[in-house]
Amino acid sequence: MPATPAQADPSIKDVKARVDRLYHEAEAAQERLHDAQIDLADLRRDLAGLKADQARQDERLDEVRDQVSDAVVRQLEGEGISTVGQVVVSDDPGAFLDTLSTMSSFNDLQASLLSDYDTQLQALEIRREATDSRTKEIAELTEQLSTEKETVDDKLAEAKSLLSDLEAEERERLLASRSGVTRMPSSVPASGRAAAAVAYAMAQVGDAYVYGAMGENAFDCSGLTMRAWAQAGVSLPHSSSAQYGSGPHVAASDLQPGDLVFYYSPISHVGMYIGNGMIVHAANPGTGVTVSGLYSMPYVGAVRPG
Repeated sequence: MPATPAQADPSIKDVKARVDRLYHEAEAAQERLHDAQIDLADLRRDLAGLKADQARQDERLDEVRDQVSDAVVRQLEGEGISTVGQVVVSDDPGAFLDTLSTMSSFNDLQASLLSDYDTQLQALEIRREATDSRTKEIAELTEQLSTEKETVDDKLAEAKSLLSDLEAEERERLLASRSGVTRMPSSVPASGRAAAAVAYAMAQVGDAYVYGAMGENAFDCSGLTMRAWAQAGVSLPHSSSAQYGSGPHVAASDLQPGDLVFYYSPISHVGMYIGNGMIVHAANPGTGVTVSGLYSMPYVGAVRPG
């Protein structure tokens, strides 16, 4: 019986494909992490507002409660003498009618106060429920943040493990042969505010890619574009999917240097167009900040910030 051949070691091409996939999965998790952090900040602001509303509602409820208490005390002290008693003690029919009118107004006021108290109590309960709901959402989102961070770390560790298993020479060949890397252009024809953004991004070529980083010497994809456009006075969120909604969308045929270009579905990578069918972007931990072809990844669309 022939011996079963030993399983062949994976080729450079196979390992490269697996490392690329792991890098992208880690980046996708990191971008989801950015989105969750933005949502968490919004929820915390919302919660702070709800707590302030609840405090104001507590004060309003106390005011109405005091008014109702005062009304009840006055009635018990004699302000609410029955109309029968007033008929007995009244010598002046006109005065009796005036008193009856005052009593009617008083009773109407008391009914109004009790109704107001009930309304304020219901409003407070609504705010308390909203506050509890936001608090629960924050707890769930905080747990999601922890899960996404673990995913990033696990995928990156797996990619590093694959690379470390290769011989040093093969590893250098793998890193040097990563797809989509293009020769640096001699100049970029950008103008206006986009010129400042492009100049900053191009100056970072060669810097490291670090998940969650946004400078000074390391970036992830949305961290680079965020910092670059900040040089032009444009504020962008630290999230590729959120940046996709940060300005008007432009067709690929109308791209100008400085436009943001987005990749994968759901969106999990962003770069900056620099003209001549090229982009500058923080690619991945194996490549860092580099220049690549516009269609070196699955292209989704583009946005013009500012």
